[in-house]
Amino acid sequence: VLCVFLSMVMIFVCYDCLVERRQSRVINAAERSDAIVRSLFPTAIRDRLYEEAKQKQEEKEKARSKSDWRTASDSSEFLETNKNRMKNFLTDGVDSTAQSSRKSEPIADLFPNTTVLFADISGFTAWSSEREPSQVFTLLETIYHAMDKAAKKLGVFKVETIGDCYVAATGLPDPQANHAELMVRFARSCLIKINDLTKSLEATLGPGTAELSMRFGIHSGPVTAGVLRGEKARFQLFGDTMNMAARMESSG
Repeated sequence: VLCVFLSMVMIFVCYDCLVERRQSRVINAAERSDAIVRSLFPTAIRDRLYEEAKQKQEEKEKARSKSDWRTASDSSEFLETNKNRMKNFLTDGVDSTAQSSRKSEPIADLFPNTTVLFADISGFTAWSSEREPSQVFTLLETIYHAMDKAAKKLGVFKVETIGDCYVAATGLPDPQANHAELMVRFARSCLIKINDLTKSLEATLGPGTAELSMRFGIHSGPVTAGVLRGEKARFQLFGDTMNMAARMESSG
């Protein structure tokens, strides 16, 4: 009897450990996915995505039979659904299929007072053609990390990076009366910081690194911003303000 009792205790302990480990993995995966979503979407947009996903989940649960209680496999499926919720935001923006994501109203707003910045590394194309891929990414990660820190400090919203081009905006998602001033201060801070970084990186990335510099294009005006849904949902900005800032950067 004692052996049977000890065996049962060991089985329950092992089962409890396995359940706890699985829940920990699910929570960690959800936290990583949530961090990715936070970096892709503004707070207001992210909350609206969460709300839509929550409503869809509630509709699915109501459609199920009320007498159908979750078994062990149903509980596992429910945990898997929570685990993949953030992943679905990255693929379709709201739902798990592109067709169902287009059924709901697009998430988009007009921001009348914004300042948009395009930042490009002058001389990067010629420099990168003579470097190893790891060296190219070392440079980009170092520069982007410094710009991200400056953006967070000054309240600048990072929109995206396209190759060696860094796109940022002020005046959204929250209005800022001094949006133009904040963006100029951000550009000046990045210019000084990146000049120091390229000089310090020349010892590891080779000659010519210190000659790299940043080129900025800044323009103020209205933009249309929202979540462009599809295979990879992204927060995007559109309008003449974006076009003008891009042209100023390319001819700067």
